[in-house]
Amino acid sequence: MSRPTHGTLHHVELWVPDLNRALASLGWLLEALGYAPFQSWDAGRSWRLGPTYLVIEQSPALTAEQYDRCRPGLNHLAFHVEDAATVEKLTANASQHGWHLLFPERHPYAGGGQHYAAYLENDDGFEVELVAIMPPNRN
Repeated sequence: MSRPTHGTLHHVELWVPDLNRALASLGWLLEALGYAPFQSWDAGRSWRLGPTYLVIEQSPALTAEQYDRCRPGLNHLAFHVEDAATVEKLTANASQHGWHLLFPERHPYAGGGQHYAAYLENDDGFEVELVAIMPPNRN
């Protein structure tokens, strides 16, 4: 593997209150996005795509049982998605894996007219954004 570009994200570690719920929602999504299982241990798992990997762990050092994306800290993860059709396919399948659509009245343009995306939240309150960059209008 070639050396990663300076400044490229190395990894993200999310502490979750329930590993099995996280595996059902986040694990499904990561694999649907092309991440491959990377590491596995009793309290966690990781998935890798290129030089970056994402960890979910139910750590014994958790100081709270409830995640709140509106508190200081991580609000959401945003992932590039191939195209609008893939955004819609993932959105349609997400509810079977513990996700629900945020801002349904503005979907798929909750981020603006040139930002085709789905905003999903899982049962533990983690938010992901699935983004298909749209070409600029040529009018």
